[in-house]
Amino acid sequence: MALKIRLARGGSKKRPFYRVVVADSRAPRDGRFIEKLGNYDPRKPKDAEDRVNIDAEKAAEWIKKGAQPTDRVARFLSLIEHDGKPLYEWKASNNPKKGEPGVKAKERAEEKAEKERERKEAEEAAKAEAEAAKNAPAEEEAAEEAPAGEAAAEEKSGG
Repeated sequence: MALKIRLARGGSKKRPFYRVVVADSRAPRDGRFIEKLGNYDPRKPKDAEDRVNIDAEKAAEWIKKGAQPTDRVARFLSLIEHDGKPLYEWKASNNPKKGEPGVKAKERAEEKAEKERERKEAEEAAKAEAEAAKNAPAEEEAAEEAPAGEAAAEEKSGG
């Protein structure tokens, strides 16, 4: 049986309140527990003294018996002094993939980037066509003027 020191949620909807309990790791989060060690009220300001109340003696006993605190409870226990030192040595866990998007999100991002590329290419093609359309009438007019000038020259020389 693996023992955990963890938070069990209580309180009503949108008003969380947690009990710090020792429970079997297989038990449901808010279900059966062995002993209540304290409580935690996340709605109180961070500097409030009664935001986290944990019985240090009981917690130290359970840790000696092999109970493992969860990450959040370990943070609380590291702030509590017991026999002149922190009750539990908490180390920040290293999760380098925490901020990395999942497979589906990566696929959606690739699809979005592809659509954006296609849209930009279409815009550039439309601009190029517009430029060509602007330049084409000027070229046609120049081409029409040239034969007219040649015809006039022929009339003068032939006449």
